[in-house]
Amino acid sequence: MQITLVVADITDQVVDAVVNAANSSLLGGGGVDGAIHRRGGPQILEACRALRAGHLGGGLPTGQAVATTAGDLKARWVIHTVGPVYSRADDRSQLLASCYRESLCVADDLEASTVAFPAISAGVYGWPADDAARIAVSTVRATASDVDEVRFVLFSQTMYDHFAEALGG
Repeated sequence: MQITLVVADITDQVVDAVVNAANSSLLGGGGVDGAIHRRGGPQILEACRALRAGHLGGGLPTGQAVATTAGDLKARWVIHTVGPVYSRADDRSQLLASCYRESLCVADDLEASTVAFPAISAGVYGWPADDAARIAVSTVRATASDVDEVRFVLFSQTMYDHFAEALGG
């Protein structure tokens, strides 16, 4: 699997699947979640509402992932995953790693060959950027997957630098 890094808008990515750093309601929010819902249009929200009306009535648990249509995005699917809120008192790193593993598992189920990830939990959820990058890169590297390319789409040069460091240069 090839891992690439870019500073860009994740909603502009031409890939099979875009990963959404969603909240558990799946009904939109701020940051990446809000941008994906806004740019993808009402089809994404409709698909999320259908999931909530079915087996995800209580919302999507932290660390899990589920796919919907990508609506008007340039991707085919959106893979929604709920990252953990950072806590100094409680080690939630396994939940963050699970977001990446479970998203790749869903991508494999979809037979996606290209997947764009944001820096999950590294925005409003407060995860320290260097640690978020380390967990993201090491988990993707360690996860067996048929995905050909994982693209980390990062919102700033500073975040890119953290991911480049985690990638080894």
